[in-house]
Amino acid sequence: MLRTPVTSSNCVSVGYDATTWTLEVEFRHGGIYPYFDAPASECEALLSASSVGGCLDARIKKVGYRYRKL
Repeated sequence: MLRTPVTSSNCVSVGYDATTWTLEVEFRHGGIYPYFDAPASECEALLSASSVGGCLDARIKKVGYRYRKL
């Protein structure tokens, strides 16, 4: 999956696969996490957020999208 670099203290890049509704986030600690069944609007929100980590926490993690570590 192609990911777009982001400016963040915790995240390196964010990508989205519209065919599988998968949002993928690469973290600075080296982990890559796909979040499943996420609409494209969540990726757009992360890419336009003034705080990628804050947006990720509020819109992805706290909502409870399924995920796994690659």
